[in-house]
Amino acid sequence: MGERPTPKEVVKKALGPRMTNEIWSANYRKVLPISVLDFDLSAVLPAVFYMFRFGHRRGRGRFVDTFGPSKGTKEQRRNGTTAHTVASTLATPVEDRLVGFDSDVEKAILADLLLCYCLENRGYELGRAKPVQRVAPAHYLAAWVDLPDKLVNLRHVPETIVAILANQKKVAQVQQTTGADKLTWFPVVGSAEDDIFDDDHGNVLLKAVGQGMRCSSIGDQAGDRFDESVPVGIDQLLTIRIAQALAAAPAPQREIPNQRPIATDVSRAFSEDIRKFVREYAPIVPRQAFLEMMESCMAVGLTSIVAGVAEVVLDWANTGDATDRPPAHRFVDSSAGRNPELRSVAEQSMDDHLRRMERFPLVLMGLRLLDYRARNNNVVKKRVKKGELRSSPVATEWINFLGDVLHDRCAEARPILSRLEIHAEDLAGETKERGYGAEAHELNNEAQPNPVWRLAEALNSLRGRQVRQGLHKLMDSALHIDRPNGLATKRRTTRGTTGTQGPRTRVVRSLVFTDPVLEYLVHRHVLPSGSGQRPRRVSFSKFIDILQDRYGFCVDTAPPGMTISNELLQANRNWMERRLRDMGLLVGVNDAEAMKRLRPRFKKEQR
Repeated sequence: MGERPTPKEVVKKALGPRMTNEIWSANYRKVLPISVLDFDLSAVLPAVFYMFRFGHRRGRGRFVDTFGPSKGTKEQRRNGTTAHTVASTLATPVEDRLVGFDSDVEKAILADLLLCYCLENRGYELGRAKPVQRVAPAHYLAAWVDLPDKLVNLRHVPETIVAILANQKKVAQVQQTTGADKLTWFPVVGSAEDDIFDDDHGNVLLKAVGQGMRCSSIGDQAGDRFDESVPVGIDQLLTIRIAQALAAAPAPQREIPNQRPIATDVSRAFSEDIRKFVREYAPIVPRQAFLEMMESCMAVGLTSIVAGVAEVVLDWANTGDATDRPPAHRFVDSSAGRNPELRSVAEQSMDDHLRRMERFPLVLMGLRLLDYRARNNNVVKKRVKKGELRSSPVATEWINFLGDVLHDRCAEARPILSRLEIHAEDLAGETKERGYGAEAHELNNEAQPNPVWRLAEALNSLRGRQVRQGLHKLMDSALHIDRPNGLATKRRTTRGTTGTQGPRTRVVRSLVFTDPVLEYLVHRHVLPSGSGQRPRRVSFSKFIDILQDRYGFCVDTAPPGMTISNELLQANRNWMERRLRDMGLLVGVNDAEAMKRLRPRFKKEQR
């Protein structure tokens, strides 16, 4: 008797290789362009710099060739590229290198400086001899450093951020910004050679990190030059010297899809937050604090986007209508874990949120099934060709059409649903024959008349634990979990027993506000609207309302479906007030709520 075939082999036999290859995934980029996997938020910004500068994804660069061992396999050379080898190369007496680091002790000091300011080891390990995997966005020239070595490991996050910020209309791929689109704060590449880092017309993100940069040629990977007369900090100088040793940026590779998340409101809020924060504070906030707050900004935005897309998609499954929804509400532990009761409530709130999102991968599978069959329907093909059904840059029109198919509300629905019914029958027979009884039962479940959901349930069951693990990895990465400037923490707890197996452990997560997150949120929301110069007068109560209405962060109210005592809610509010006062971000002359207002630590420049 032969071995039982793998689940994917069973699906290929029943549905065919072409359909299987398209649906056997956790992703559906028409609603969420980010892959449902883990990524490193700290490595995202240098890739974003590159894409704005060159208008394409980054190809393979020369980091390992320049700083790694000259012999060995590709993997051995990559593992041998460490802070020590980078320091040794930079200390070589060549023009545009660092001087005064000749001895072994001095090179060790230089390696420590590199790890402190601009390089990170794999897995956040310590030590000069560990493989280097990330480069910090200390300066624009970090874009020249091909870390991580495979851009795909960033799960399409940089591409999504660029598409959101560039905000280009009616194009399938992000293009060089020209004409009317040049009014954007985030132009791509630039239409003139001196515009890229220009104070008046340049990209606000690139000019914020491009101190001393001049561009001599748009299409030249070595066309960016640093003006040595411009004073920069040591973190920026180290990044500049690494890039100069590389001699050129990596060659552009593929185009950037102009695909944005289907949750348009949160995407627009994310773009506005980055634009206002970078434009006003980049010149006045110290570099290290600014970069920490920028990562917190991205954590807040990406978390809101993932949660916002989930809310739209879950509601679409019931109504077939992909319209924006209010943000998902989650309780925030303002004590950052110091109050056990508040931590427990925040963990329960996050558990409830993740439990609701468990249906998200199922709906994505249903969307992939509908998408595949719709794109292979002749009538639908003609409508797409005529431009009646658009799926980029925002796929609301296409997803609404799939909702009509799902609920049998259009002429094209019957043929598509009939084909999916045939697929369900074919897969039911194949799974039963190959010993996958549970999945065969799901496919024959008469209580579920819609073949889309029967197929989706069975396919996700065949894919196994990786479905849930991928979603949790995505959420942890977006939250920047357990990082000093992240939005959440997680811990392993032991609860109850399971007979002879002993105590049961599980991982629980809770939303918290680290100090950089609080600093970012305060500084973002005291910025004046329009052309005003003075900070807005934002009361403490108004700030609490903004957190809930804009991001879904509940401080002194219970999220829907939860019951929290008034005493605990007031305690959480008091913790928030106390922390803001201790950080110098809240002032008030008395106990009157109206007199408690936010105060930025870094004052906006007066123009």
